[in-house]
Amino acid sequence: MSLRLLVKAVWAESLRRSCQILRIWAGARSGGGTIVERKLQTKRVLITGGAGFIGCNAARFFSTRNWSVTVLDNLSRQGTDQNLKWLSDGADFEFEKVDIRDRPAIDRVLSQGRYDAVIHLAAQVAVTTSVTDPSTDFGINAMGTFNLLDSVRLHSPEAVFLFASTNKVYGKITGAQSELRGNQYGYTNRPHGISENEPLDFLSPYGCSKGAADQYVLDFARIYGIPAASFRQSCIYGPRQFGVEDQGWVAWFIIASLLGRDITIYGDGKQVRDVLHVDDLVRAYEAAILAPDKIAAQSFNVGGGPDQVLSLLQLVDILEERLGHKIPLKWDDWRPGDQQVYISDIRKLDRALNWKPSIDVNTGIGQLVDWVDSNRAAVGTIGSTLQVQPAQQTDEPSVTAV
Repeated sequence: MSLRLLVKAVWAESLRRSCQILRIWAGARSGGGTIVERKLQTKRVLITGGAGFIGCNAARFFSTRNWSVTVLDNLSRQGTDQNLKWLSDGADFEFEKVDIRDRPAIDRVLSQGRYDAVIHLAAQVAVTTSVTDPSTDFGINAMGTFNLLDSVRLHSPEAVFLFASTNKVYGKITGAQSELRGNQYGYTNRPHGISENEPLDFLSPYGCSKGAADQYVLDFARIYGIPAASFRQSCIYGPRQFGVEDQGWVAWFIIASLLGRDITIYGDGKQVRDVLHVDDLVRAYEAAILAPDKIAAQSFNVGGGPDQVLSLLQLVDILEERLGHKIPLKWDDWRPGDQQVYISDIRKLDRALNWKPSIDVNTGIGQLVDWVDSNRAAVGTIGSTLQVQPAQQTDEPSVTAV
């Protein structure tokens, strides 16, 4: 190719990218709530916790969509260094090693230029850890979220702000009744699952810290006009998930099965959760960012919904069929606080964004099995000595492995 043709090709590609259109929220500050179109030279997204399981998948996704991606992470969680290396091999991004509790550092990052979107995933994620160290849990989940929100208010108030909240803000959900149906539990009075209309009931330090952050996100959207929303996420699974006993139960089950570790099930194994593949979650993030008028100042339950549910024993059956051998199990009594069933009602998100999960359980589990099998050495060094505290309510169904 001649130099002239090469220059013209580069110029054409630059022009194409510069004319990509991002729909942004513009009406909240003026009271109109209208959508405007603005031509941006570059679309910028900041992903906190971007070296974690969900974060690195989100960073890779938005990089392929020609976004300018900034990953912010303190690399404190096991596996983040490996996720960052994987991300470096296939994505274009900037990295900021920052703890969200460090307000001056957060302000420095946000003041370097306006972002079009902020996806806030950085968190302390385990109920058991919140019980043993509630101060750290509060500092990360509540104060860390406040630091980020307030910095966005000052430096990028038009940025779409998505907060990864949790279904634990609903607590015990005493109004929901369940019964055993064959080999799994199901709701008798919540046919579509748990909706956003369910009363909030913060239990455990983790529930309180995430719940406080959840409410701050919604209130900042109402008061300051930030196009912010809270995604109350259920069980998310997929490649790059270094699951441990008290967080990431689907991945941890698979890791234990492939590495020959003992698996103990508390209860009868028929406990049910709705599960969502990380690729479907990231699609929901993108849809929300591109339609801020439809999500601002609202909470959404995000999970697999009634069509993508999984019991502990169903997962065992899937793994046994795929691996071609029986998986030995140990059994123990139910733990206090264990829920027989949790299923998200995802109809509100569907109505707002025309979004539904597209990856079925069997396909998604197969992908995760293949990833774990290809990364045995890496996953084998993580979480091998951790134990779930059986007396505490956890974010996971009644299962552990050692």
